[in-house]
Amino acid sequence: MTLGFALGCAAAALTLTAFLMKSMLPLRAAALASNVFFIAYGAVESLLPIVLLHGVLLPLNAVRLLQIRGLVRDIERAAAGSPVAEWLLPHMARRSAPAGTRLFSKGDPAEEMFYVHEGRVRLVEYGDVLGPGTLIGEIGLFAPDRRRTQSVVCDSDCTLYSLSQGSLYRVYYQNPSLGFHLIGLIVDRLMRDAAAGRAGSPESNPA
Repeated sequence: MTLGFALGCAAAALTLTAFLMKSMLPLRAAALASNVFFIAYGAVESLLPIVLLHGVLLPLNAVRLLQIRGLVRDIERAAAGSPVAEWLLPHMARRSAPAGTRLFSKGDPAEEMFYVHEGRVRLVEYGDVLGPGTLIGEIGLFAPDRRRTQSVVCDSDCTLYSLSQGSLYRVYYQNPSLGFHLIGLIVDRLMRDAAAGRAGSPESNPA
């Protein structure tokens, strides 16, 4: 068995392994390793097209591997509980609402979510008052029927930030780690409701 033949077999095996993998991080690592072996194979066997092709693919796979690792780190930070302002506020529209303004009513179509920057909002059906730093309306965007389960009014003059459903999807596609952050927020809220003995009631969720 010649050196070139051994390198070619190793490169082919790594390529096959990459095609069989479902996880992107090890897939890119296997593809990167196959590029190295194909370059070595092409150099030993004097196959210039092979060397050129994998010489181009190697840095591309390296860049993709670094991007995936960066995304994994972002997701880990999101799972650890990044502040909502860091993730959403740059994409949200600012608005002011005087006391008594009804943001939405129970049964309305859920078309946007809100972040309370200043002031207080009240959940009409249950009576809870929520202050600055609260995200409301996100559960309705993910509900099967896309309907509000609560009515929410401004308990005082408020400064709010809103994000439409379409904008939320666009932000998610640009930054998938946002999805993990929102899941964390929703699960945390549902767990708190369950601990308070209200998990079985649809009015327990801030719509």
